Formats: sequence, C-alpha cells, structure tokens
Amino acid sequence: MTTRPTSPTPTSPTSPTPTSPTLTGPGLASPTLPGPDPIGPGPVRPIPGPGGRPLLDVRRIYVEPAAAALPRGQQVLARWPDAELVEVASHWQIPELHGDQANVARWVRIKTEALVLGTLKSLSARPNGRSADFIAPSTANGCAMACAYCYVPRRKGYSNPVTVFANIEQITGYLRRHIARQGPKTEPDQCDPLAWVYDLGENSDCSVDALLSDNVADLVQLFTTQPTAKASFATKYVNRGLLELEPQGRTRVRFSLMPAAMAKLTDIRTTPVAERIAAIDDFVAAGYEVHVNFSPVIVAEGWLEAWTELFDQLADGIGEAARRQLAAEVIFLTHNEQLHEVNLGWHPRAEEVLWRPELQEAKQSQNGGRNVRYRSGAKRGYVDALTARLAERLPSCRVRYAF
Repeated sequence: MTTRPTSPTPTSPTSPTPTSPTLTGPGLASPTLPGPDPIGPGPVRPIPGPGGRPLLDVRRIYVEPAAAALPRGQQVLARWPDAELVEVASHWQIPELHGDQANVARWVRIKTEALVLGTLKSLSARPNGRSADFIAPSTANGCAMACAYCYVPRRKGYSNPVTVFANIEQITGYLRRHIARQGPKTEPDQCDPLAWVYDLGENSDCSVDALLSDNVADLVQLFTTQPTAKASFATKYVNRGLLELEPQGRTRVRFSLMPAAMAKLTDIRTTPVAERIAAIDDFVAAGYEVHVNFSPVIVAEGWLEAWTELFDQLADGIGEAARRQLAAEVIFLTHNEQLHEVNLGWHPRAEEVLWRPELQEAKQSQNGGRNVRYRSGAKRGYVDALTARLAERLPSCRVRYAF
C-alpha cells in the first residue's frame, strides 16, 4: 500500500480527456485533474456529524482504476488528497470491508474513514409503483450513517461505507433515454399525477452523497430539463448545500421522520429529527417539492402517543407553502434476521425494539433472506390507528401510501 502525494497537479480545464492515473503497486499515483473542483476548492476537513463527532473523515479510498480515470473519480480523489489509495478490482469484492464478521466491532469507524470509488456496471431503471414509478440506477451505494434497521448492509456484509460511482455521464445518459421512451404520463398514480418519478437513492442517502461529489447536483440539474419526469430521494441528513442547486420543482425530497426518542436509539449518526423538520420550509422555498416519510414505524410501548407528538411538532414547525404540497409515505418496520445478528455485535439495545418475535412474523424476501414484519392482522390495526391520528393532527398532509 502507498500513500500518494498531497498536491495533485491540475491540467488545463480545456483538456479534451482526463489523464489516467499511473498504477504503482497496490496503490495509485496522484491523478491529474480535468480542471477546478466544482464541488468546492481544495481538500475538505472532517465533516462533522451529530454530537460533534466526524460523519466523514476519509483516510483510505479503495479505487477501481477505471473509476480513477474518469473526471468524477478524479474530483473525488482531489477532495481527499491525504487519503491512502488502495487499488481494487471490484467495488463489490473488498475482503477487508465485505464479509468479515470482525468488522462488526468497528462498524462506525469504517463508515467514517473508508470510501470506495467504483463504476456502476449494470444500468437499469426498475419499475416500482409505490414511492416512485422507477428506481433509477444508483450513483452511490452505502452510507456514512448507521441506522440500525438499514437493509443495505445485508448485501455488503458487516460494513457499508459509501461507494461513489464515477461513471455519472453514462448514468445520466441512460436516464435521459429512459425518460424519453416513456413519453408523457397519461394517467395519474400515487407516485405523481403528472410526472414519471425516479427514485435516486435506493441504496444510499443523496444528501450525504452530495458531500462527496457532484453526482447529486448533476442529477438534480438533469431533471430540470425533463418536463415529463421528476427525481425523488429520501433523506435523514440535512445538507443545506442542496439549497443552492435550483431544482425548479423537479426534485422531490422526502425527509424521513420518527419520534425523537426512537430516532436517538435507532437513527445512528443522522441529523436530529427537529432539525429535519426545521429544514422543510427552506427546501420548499429553494424550489424542492418536499414530502415526508414516516419511516420506519416501530411498535413499542407508547408508540402511538410518541407519533402523535411528532405530528404536532411537524404541524407547528412548517409554514403554509409547505403544508399545501405536503404528502407522506407511512412504512412500518421490516427487519432481517442476518442484520439482527450483526446488530447484536455493535448495538444490541436497538434490537430490543427491532426484533420482537412476539409481535412479528416471517416474510421471505425476494432475494431469499429471512425478514420479519408485524403480524398481518395486528399490523392493519396499527396502520389504521396511525393514519387516523395523522388525519386528526395534520389533516392537510395526504397519505400517498401506508403499509
């Protein structure tokens, strides 16, 4: 392993193609840059998270050489010039990150200090029909936050630091062609009455991804040019840098909310719920459509009263403009047996509310994993009770779907 020089030398902004970095044993040499870093000048200091601890303090970057040769890959590398670079053949196959059970003990440290730079090999927009019409190709995978119920670690195995995909031009080009093939939306649905909705952050949090590269900015800009489509992403992190992107109503931000005490236990390293609510009016004023996700709803002692307090907090915390366009998704907890075992190694207190065999039943996932969800008969009553309480406390907030 080698550590690269700290001062990469930029090429002229008019260079027609970036220069590929030279491989030097197990690491990579300093890349040449295609011009000024548009996300911000120079290297970044550690990015603070809740409680003053770093959310991101990148010290090691695992790099696919093909990703390092692309302009977006070079942008990411330039932001962390002191990081150690480790060449990898595939962003999915990094033994010291993926599949090593010993990593459970340093779960959060890996998320803070490691970053992966790769390319997305398979581009597809999968039909969804619930939150969005389509799931867009990912521009990132993994997250710096550590929500105890997150499904992404199930696939990556014991740690899931952020992987940034550098082939953004391929991804945006694919999306343009896919949107064009759909034509205008002729019938309204629960996703949107007029536009085809593309979910951007299935496997990551776009608000955090935007701290690392311009991928999210490029996607927001893309959808301002697509009158028949809009972007959508859910987030638990308030990134006020997104307020500068001028989305022109073509990007929907869904702030995920839950009662503060439950969030403190299970929403690890996320922005406090009160700050998420306080950001809603600002995002509406900046041109975003803002919805909320009441997610996940975790059934525990006093859960309905806690959600009632949250609904009152939301009603008191937003203005008329936000109310007029507000809608919600209500998603009750689905948990996973493998993730339950992982969590016992680093955050067993969360499992006291997440893993409740007396309330839950098995559900086989599409990929064969054993999930658990609240028993169907009881869950219907939970859903009805929660949506009735929302209608009472915040009647202007329509429910797009609840399950």
